[in-house]
Amino acid sequence: MREYCVTGGTGFIAAYIVKALLEKGYKVRATVRNPGDVEKVGFLLEMNGAKERLKLVKADLLEDGSFDDAVLGVDGVFHTASPVLVPHDNNIQATLIDPCIKGTINVLRACSKAKTVKRVVLTSSCSSIRYRDNVQISPLNESHWSDTEYCKRYNLWYAYAKTLGEKEAWRIAKEFSIDLVVVNPSFVVGPLIAPQPTSTLLMILGLIKGFIGEYPNTTVGFVHIDDVVASHMLAMEESRAAGRIICSSSVAHWSEIIKMLRNKYPSYPYESKCGNQKGDDNLHTMDTSKINGLGLLHFKSLPQMFDDCIKSFQEKGFL
Repeated sequence: MREYCVTGGTGFIAAYIVKALLEKGYKVRATVRNPGDVEKVGFLLEMNGAKERLKLVKADLLEDGSFDDAVLGVDGVFHTASPVLVPHDNNIQATLIDPCIKGTINVLRACSKAKTVKRVVLTSSCSSIRYRDNVQISPLNESHWSDTEYCKRYNLWYAYAKTLGEKEAWRIAKEFSIDLVVVNPSFVVGPLIAPQPTSTLLMILGLIKGFIGEYPNTTVGFVHIDDVVASHMLAMEESRAAGRIICSSSVAHWSEIIKMLRNKYPSYPYESKCGNQKGDDNLHTMDTSKINGLGLLHFKSLPQMFDDCIKSFQEKGFL
């Protein structure tokens, strides 16, 4: 029976990968910061097959060697653990950049020591592809990289961290001859699986309930969590998978999303003011022919992903 490690097990993408692996009958190790925190990790232990085949392992992105035990003896590693939202305290280096880069180094070094690991699948982002001055290149594909100077100029710190983190991953993979495949999803939307919304889902909830203050002046690709998980599975299991893989459905400005949701769910107080963020409103499209060629032929639509998301918020009492 194959065994996989998923880092950051309580994260939005990670939790769904854990669920999918358990459903396929695999053994799973999920790393979490505190395995004893039942409020945070309990929902993982309730998944089908978890009692028999899921083990929670304590690990911290910033702690050298803390992933060594977690990956020892596994067949493959999904490294999804990484902070998503830019911190309000502006300590960007400590809370966003360091965990992204140092965490990647820690996990890949652990994989290089564990002789059983056949492949590592890293969750990166379309943010490491689409930020540059001449973004008129369209569609963007896996050969494109975000310009870190551009990211710094416009305070696009998440994109900055993801770009540096991914480049570091490729450097280490080459150094230690690790079979690395990288999935680059756009903004991930879908039903809430954890008890509390985090990262991208928390932002969507804030936009619907109108407690953020403004919606981002951003044109961004969106993708359903189901398609993101399917891409990760193909990246791990399909021998032809290699390099970077874009995973993105429709591209839209946040104003279009709010208009779509207002029409369908008119009773919520939605944000109505657009932010003044510059450098993040470039029109673009993403080339998904690579993942299509591996077997993921159709992506779920914007209405589908947001309907699934809102229904789950309603069911869990957040809306």
